[in-house]
Amino acid sequence: MVFLEFIKLHSVVGIWILGLMLSFWLLSLILKDSSIVDIIWGAGFVMSVWVAFLNAPVMINARHYLILILVTIWGLRLSLHIFFRNVGKGEDFRYAKWREENGKQWWWRSFFKVFLLQGLLMWLIASPLSAIQASTKPANLLIFDYIAIIIWLIGFFFEAFGDYQLTRFRANPSNKGNLLDYGVWRYTRHPNYFGDSAQWWAYYLIALAAGGWWTIFSPILMTHFLVNVSGVAMLEKSLIERKPGYKAYAKKTNAFIPWFPKKN
Repeated sequence: MVFLEFIKLHSVVGIWILGLMLSFWLLSLILKDSSIVDIIWGAGFVMSVWVAFLNAPVMINARHYLILILVTIWGLRLSLHIFFRNVGKGEDFRYAKWREENGKQWWWRSFFKVFLLQGLLMWLIASPLSAIQASTKPANLLIFDYIAIIIWLIGFFFEAFGDYQLTRFRANPSNKGNLLDYGVWRYTRHPNYFGDSAQWWAYYLIALAAGGWWTIFSPILMTHFLVNVSGVAMLEKSLIERKPGYKAYAKKTNAFIPWFPKKN
């Protein structure tokens, strides 16, 4: 019964995500900037959890409010960070390259290659959020919920503080060409990606407490993309090529999971 309610609720979420992606695709055609899809990534999950919350066919309990608050804080911070980082800088080089490769056909291909694809990923990854809102039992918070809050706080710290440190580091002209290897960057080469992943595992633990054990593919999928596709793997290659001293930094610092630096 809970799974059936989840399917119904998550279908509604999917319609909203499709509408969001279609709207921003049309906006991207006007702005000639497909990279605006990055800005709505976090905000899309905020919309998803609110849609699920407002359309939940069950009595609201503490767990529903908990996931609503955590996802809203995470998603809005991420979208605002990317917005202020990218504003006025034009289209990101990855999307600009695709635009050049596809020529006049990019206007319609961008919908499928960028917006529809990311919308599908968003819908799949948002599954734990809908599973939580579709469930009423148990009404009280369990040990999984409290562990999830701790993991979420750790993840949020690494992601938010990592982004803050990097923004300040890049804003200082004297740091041009140098490596950021202190603060949270001393313990992991990608604290923001680790933090993001940790928070999604926290969301899954809350879903697990609500009976949504089947949504485990969500944090696995998110972690896979952060490590092997669009995150660590993509950045590592370019950083080794253009950052002097990065190889030495990589030898002593973990790529993803934070740990104390290795001694030379």
